[in-house]
Amino acid sequence: MDLTPVVIGLLKSIFIFIVPVVLIIAIFKYRFFKGWIGEFIVNTLTWIVLDKKLYHLIRNVTLPVEDGTTQIDHVIVSPYGIFVVETKNMKGWIFGGKNQPTWTQKIYRHNNKFQNPLRQNYRHVKALEDALQIAPEKLHSVVVFLGRATFKTPMPENVTYPLGYLKYIRSKCDVVFSEDEVERIKSRIGQVRLAPTRETHRDHVAALKVRNQAP
Repeated sequence: MDLTPVVIGLLKSIFIFIVPVVLIIAIFKYRFFKGWIGEFIVNTLTWIVLDKKLYHLIRNVTLPVEDGTTQIDHVIVSPYGIFVVETKNMKGWIFGGKNQPTWTQKIYRHNNKFQNPLRQNYRHVKALEDALQIAPEKLHSVVVFLGRATFKTPMPENVTYPLGYLKYIRSKCDVVFSEDEVERIKSRIGQVRLAPTRETHRDHVAALKVRNQAP
């Protein structure tokens, strides 16, 4: 009995199963895809949980600023204010405080310093505030940690995990914009943002590198 066709069929089945798994593992190692997955999770949660008639999600908003551009992961426009959302897809223990310039990510014995995401998002909030000419108290900064990150120091309520992010947004119940104002804000964001294209993202990354290298 010739088992060659059976063996070939088995090898093909293994190949079809293994290759996608290997590709997925490889993809998840790249920072770009990690960021994309984090944004996808936030987008999905927002779309499923929040009332789409009240909360209007605008993704990947790039705005011109004095020293280049700033890129916002998510903007949510609602009658209860504008939520400016920064996502962090990280793992390990996270140490930091509201007023500290840098926070620490600890994975086993390795420590990695990174910019306080509240300060990072403050730049986004101010850019949107200036572009829309909106009072600062009507904009809310939110930082969402995804992945396997664990806070090891107390965090302010607007630095949270995905479910806490939704809870924080829904905790804002005071109406500050009418329906017409919400529509005008959405339209204005469409006018002031740069086109959400690969070229815009590439130019933003290049400008960011130059800014970070500046003395």
